[in-house]
Amino acid sequence: MLVLGLMGSPRKNGNTNYLLSLFMKEADRLGAQTEVIMVADQDIVPCMGCASCGKKGFCVIKDTMSSDIYPLFRKADVIVASTPIFFYNATAQLKALIDRSQALWSRKYILQVSDPGCKFRRGFLLSLGATKGKNLFDGLRLTTKYFFDAAGASFDGMLTYRHIEKPGDMEKHPSVLKEVKEAAGNLLKPLLARKKVLFACKENACRSQIAAAFAQYMAGDKFEVLCGGSEPADKINSVMAEVMAEKGIDMAFRIPKSIDDAIAYVKPDHIITMGCEEKCPAVSGAGKEDWALADPAGESISFMRKIRDEIETRVMKLIDES
Repeated sequence: MLVLGLMGSPRKNGNTNYLLSLFMKEADRLGAQTEVIMVADQDIVPCMGCASCGKKGFCVIKDTMSSDIYPLFRKADVIVASTPIFFYNATAQLKALIDRSQALWSRKYILQVSDPGCKFRRGFLLSLGATKGKNLFDGLRLTTKYFFDAAGASFDGMLTYRHIEKPGDMEKHPSVLKEVKEAAGNLLKPLLARKKVLFACKENACRSQIAAAFAQYMAGDKFEVLCGGSEPADKINSVMAEVMAEKGIDMAFRIPKSIDDAIAYVKPDHIITMGCEEKCPAVSGAGKEDWALADPAGESISFMRKIRDEIETRVMKLIDES
């Protein structure tokens, strides 16, 4: 499972970075894969308010948000936002990232499609400020709440610290180690206990993506879902994405990956191949079954719908039997 950290401070070795590093180290100790985005180092153009994403569901700006960050949001099981307080809210760097999440908001609320991970993905806020004001974190809390909603994550809590101003103040805080450890454990342990299921096919562009999306959407609290291919394609099948949208499932920003990449950080408990068992290498220690599904690539949209519905039925049966 992936814990994605957003380091919102422009200071690379300051108090905010220390706080986020504590959380990510604990996540790693518990067994999660971790990745941190140093937001100030990214090429993120501020939102222009052009409203294009409300029509097509994609941002017209081509930068790091489009190429890297949107896909990471969809891949992450947990998103941890970390920022110091600047004028009662997030830093400008993190706020630019948040504003560009309007594309995700548009897909959810205008196009009416749901990210498969939205029912189990969790969000957590880490913040600190120099003053002791009672309302110091109120603005940030609201901003982060709606950002997590757009990114398909619940707002599962926050750790905030007042009167943190000088270098090293966070490190000297008497209770931060205990509080971060408890927060990370409460957030991650239920997700780490899930059964790990790998859906595999040759290109990881169609059948295995459908199965993974349905399994995530219907049982993300029960399964940690992985998917990969023996010969991954460059991009997912566009007709597949179209018929999944008919079911209200959003396949945007999903990228085919190899089986090796899919299981690089975790050993699956069970592998399900889509009908290309001979092309999918065996993975040590995992049970395996093949669903023997016809390949819908290049076929009509009606044939793609038939395969989609058959996979949905099989996933529902898998959930019932698990």
